[in-house]
Amino acid sequence: MFDTRELGRRPGTLKRLSRTVEAPRDLGNEVIGVPEGAPIELDLRLESVMDGVLVTGTARAAVKGECVRCLEPLERELDADFQEMFSYPDADDRSRPAESGDDAEDEEDTFFVEDDLFDLEPVLRDAVVLTLPLQPVCQDDCPGLCSDCGARLADDPDHHHDAVDARWAALQELVVTDDEKDTLPRDGGDEPQEK
Repeated sequence: MFDTRELGRRPGTLKRLSRTVEAPRDLGNEVIGVPEGAPIELDLRLESVMDGVLVTGTARAAVKGECVRCLEPLERELDADFQEMFSYPDADDRSRPAESGDDAEDEEDTFFVEDDLFDLEPVLRDAVVLTLPLQPVCQDDCPGLCSDCGARLADDPDHHHDAVDARWAALQELVVTDDEKDTLPRDGGDEPQEK
């Protein structure tokens, strides 16, 4: 919760804040996010306007996750910018848009200053989650994992498997190695030739 008492209700009044807060639970998605309790550095600008307080800021935090290609752990610094209006509950109704049938929906999208305090967590959560990469990778050219054996391809750039077409697989048994050639008969006889 942030206090707006020092700001007052004089439009144009400005206050800057820097604060470090702990990350709430589930600040991220299935692949990457800010660990619970990790520090989030906030640089905020609070500006008093006619109907409330306009909050503009940047959140900086370390995010942890895993590469979607090779599943290796990764860690990055994240900067998320945000801006949100926190309305006074008793703000003049003349400055608000005309009443419509979507009052409940409009109410959900509106944040309020209550008892000179406002809660930044929902705004911070939206800003951070929308800034996270949908498919984080450890490096832009990460080759991922081998689809046959699961080996990490970045560890062995020459990794490959000799693929045999299933239609020709039975012929693989007829392939003769160099060691086997020495034991084959040379003159068409049935007995292998002795060395």
